[in-house]
Amino acid sequence: MTRPERAFTRYTTANRVNHWINAGLFLLLVLSGLSFFHPYFFFLSNLFGSGQWARAAHPWFGVGLLVSWVGMFVQFWRNNFFNRDDAAWSKAIVSVVKNDDEHVPPVGRNNSGQKAVFWAMTLLIPTLFVSGLLIWQVYFGEATSIPMQRVAVLVHSLAAIAAILVWIVHVYAAIWIRGSVRSMTQGYVTPGWAWHHHRKWFYQLASGQRVKTEPRKNP
Repeated sequence: MTRPERAFTRYTTANRVNHWINAGLFLLLVLSGLSFFHPYFFFLSNLFGSGQWARAAHPWFGVGLLVSWVGMFVQFWRNNFFNRDDAAWSKAIVSVVKNDDEHVPPVGRNNSGQKAVFWAMTLLIPTLFVSGLLIWQVYFGEATSIPMQRVAVLVHSLAAIAAILVWIVHVYAAIWIRGSVRSMTQGYVTPGWAWHHHRKWFYQLASGQRVKTEPRKNP
C-alpha cells in the first residue's frame, strides 16, 4: 500500500523491528512456558520438538526478551511519563470506548492506557527474568535453596499470568482502534487518525514541532 502524502510517521523502522522481535519472543515464551506449566498444555511442546526442547529453549527466549525490552525502553520511555492529561483521559474512559470525541480530553503521543501497558511490562519483564534465573536448574540450580526456588516459581507464574493479561489487552486495543496495527507494520498514521486519538500530538506535528521519537526531516 502506498503511503499517503500527508501521513505522519509514528514509528521508525528501528521502532517497528524492535517491537516485532519483542512480540515474537514473548509469544515463544508464552507457548513454551505453558507447555510445562500444566499437563493440559503439554501438546504445545510439539512446536519446539519435545518437552525437553521447550524447557531448554524457554530461558534463552527470556534472555532475548529482556535484551529486546531494554531496546524498547530506551526508545520509548520519554513518551510514557504520566501527566494531568492522562488523568483527564482516564476519567473519560466511557467516552473513549464510545468514540465520543466531544467528551474525550486531548492527549499527547500516548494515552494513559498505552503508558500503563509500557510501565507494566517494564516491571513484569525484569521480574520474570530474575525469578526465572533462580529456577534455571542447569546454571543456577545448585546456587539457590529449595524454599527460594519455590518462591521464585510462584512469583514467576504470577508475573507470567499478569504479563499475558497485559499483552491480551494491548493486542485487543491495537485491533479495536482502527489504524493502530498499520502504524506498527508500515510506520505511519493519517492526520485524521492522529487528530482523533492523539490530538495534542497532532497539533505538535502540524505546527512543525519535532517529537523526540520522530525522525529528523531533511531541510
